[in-house]
Amino acid sequence: MVLKRRVKYYYLKLLRLKGDPHDLAMGMALGVFAGTLPALPFQSALAIALALLFRASKITALLGTWISNPLNWYFLYFYSYKIGAGLMGIKEKGKSFSTIIDAIKHSGDPVELAGTIFGAGGWTLAAFFLGGLVLSAFTAPVFYCLSLYFFRAVKRWRENRRMEGKRCPLFPWRVF
Repeated sequence: MVLKRRVKYYYLKLLRLKGDPHDLAMGMALGVFAGTLPALPFQSALAIALALLFRASKITALLGTWISNPLNWYFLYFYSYKIGAGLMGIKEKGKSFSTIIDAIKHSGDPVELAGTIFGAGGWTLAAFFLGGLVLSAFTAPVFYCLSLYFFRAVKRWRENRRMEGKRCPLFPWRVF
């Protein structure tokens, strides 16, 4: 029950974000771009820096980095390495790779995981980052399109509510 309330709360907070749908969607895409890179402790800082550079929403950029969380670190890092190693011509199953995958499976600490990745060596680190860049280049545009559609729909919904003067069924005392 608590999880359902929390999800609903954050969904309503997302609906209340103000701004141009393009800026909000661009922030989300930049956050997803930073979130899929294997730069674990620096993803939020990178997302905000990119949002400042591209004049996008910093809040949605931070939200976009949530794509990288302990539940999907294994998949992100596994495929980042696999793609990068394939592009660089490195054999996929090296000792450093198995050490990193074991650290992902058994450790929930992002700083320890980042230390393991950075300590794996130059070629392994390069494979992770190259694969992460390729993965980010494919996921960020998808999230841009999805979030642009979402934020445009929210904007239309707000404008219709304002024009009609109808009250929101969830909050009858407020007009959105």
